Amino acid sequence: MRELFEVDVVGVVGAGTMGNGIAQVAAAAGYDVVMRDVEDEYVERGLDSVEDSLDRLAGKDALDEEPEVIRDRITGTTDLDDLAAADLVVEAVIEDLDVKREVFGDLDRVTDDDVVLATNTSTLSITSVASATDRASDVVGLHFMNPVPIMDGVEVVVGERTDPAVVDFAHAFAEDLGKETWEADDKPGFVTNRILMPWINEGIRAYDEGVADKTDIDRGMKLGTNVPMGPLELADHIGLDVALDASETLHEELGDRYKPAYLLKRKVEAGDLGKKTGRGFYEYDD
Repeated sequence: MRELFEVDVVGVVGAGTMGNGIAQVAAAAGYDVVMRDVEDEYVERGLDSVEDSLDRLAGKDALDEEPEVIRDRITGTTDLDDLAAADLVVEAVIEDLDVKREVFGDLDRVTDDDVVLATNTSTLSITSVASATDRASDVVGLHFMNPVPIMDGVEVVVGERTDPAVVDFAHAFAEDLGKETWEADDKPGFVTNRILMPWINEGIRAYDEGVADKTDIDRGMKLGTNVPMGPLELADHIGLDVALDASETLHEELGDRYKPAYLLKRKVEAGDLGKKTGRGFYEYDD
């Protein structure tokens, strides 16, 4: 395993919301980044998102360098073999175990043997993902929170065979990005989603059952518990499809206390996925 001081190039698999956010914070911390996705369109969209985010942060005097300096550290690609240059790889593709296992099998092939492979999964088993490789001891969970450039926390998840030195490395890397970490065992949902998804679903049920209107549910939770967002607003920001996928995974693993709310499923079926589509429980401007 490489030491943190030996890491110059960070690979990121996936240029979506999480992937481009991870690429951005790594570049802002001084790392060169190779961000890979399967289509040029996805890569370009991810790079555009990074530029927009950096411009917003620059407007708030929240960057230590000019946006273009940070942006120039990120190289986009559709060629998985370009990740051979990486000293660490963070996977951030869709929350599907088969897809992630395929990615990790490929990463095991193209990267050097001493490269740590991290997954940004929010609910899936690190151990199952790692079993697609011949280096399960070098696979760890690095669960970033959305939006990555803004949120301070990163959840470090320990698989059945993750080497303790790799766990320490994961904490150190996240902290080098300016994040604070906590550690979780490889159990469904880890800390955050295990607690968060029932909270979101119960907020949706309370709205659906007429306990209060949506604004008062969110307002009540913000004023009553000091959270920055209520459950419906947060679900919109996470993405209702993402919340549903996480809830279904937890329901399958942990039983009926994690059963997704009916209205959540209905919203997803209607294509109202939250802020990213302009409509969820609330409506959003483009």
